[in-house]
Amino acid sequence: MRIMVIADEESAWLWDHFEREKLAGIDLIISCGDLNPRYLSFLATFTSAPVLYVHGNHDEKYETVPPEGCICIEDQVYVHEGIRILGLGGSMRYRPGMHQYTEKDMRRRVKKLWFRLLRSHGFDILVTHAPAYQLGDGRDLPHQGFRVFVELLEKYRPRYFLHGHVHLTYGHAVKRFDKFGETQIINGYERFVFDYEDDEPSTLRFGKVPGTP
Repeated sequence: MRIMVIADEESAWLWDHFEREKLAGIDLIISCGDLNPRYLSFLATFTSAPVLYVHGNHDEKYETVPPEGCICIEDQVYVHEGIRILGLGGSMRYRPGMHQYTEKDMRRRVKKLWFRLLRSHGFDILVTHAPAYQLGDGRDLPHQGFRVFVELLEKYRPRYFLHGHVHLTYGHAVKRFDKFGETQIINGYERFVFDYEDDEPSTLRFGKVPGTP
């Protein structure tokens, strides 16, 4: 299964210079947040692949302009063709506003999912906006990751952990991908395409869908 993960910045290659063929072969699109809802709706219009999303800390506008034709997977274990996908959006709380949480708040959200996780026997992909603590996060509070995400990776050992929030443009220290135990970690900034069946970082496709410059 070929998955496109997107986050934080709309891809001009997709939105401003769109050709339907650019989404050929994509089986699933996953947004890790902080994207224009009209951008998600636009992509959903031109593909039969489901477009899943969680909220970023700047996605208050989704309340009035929801991404049409897309599926919110917040606090859900969404199953697509047998792949179990857990969604937990939002960032560390650093100011008043929606989709921001303290560590205690996020831990409470995870605790409420215990029965769904039990029934689904865990999950294969964790989708969040913020990264996990000390796994590609920042030391400033707005970009600090959640410790409970690390605990989820340790307990359930998903194949992939997808997040956004920490832009690759922040500096050379920001990684596109990392690994924690058996889990491949991907920062979905702008766009990134990978094959779910691949197991090694070297086989990941760095956004190279057909026709990518």
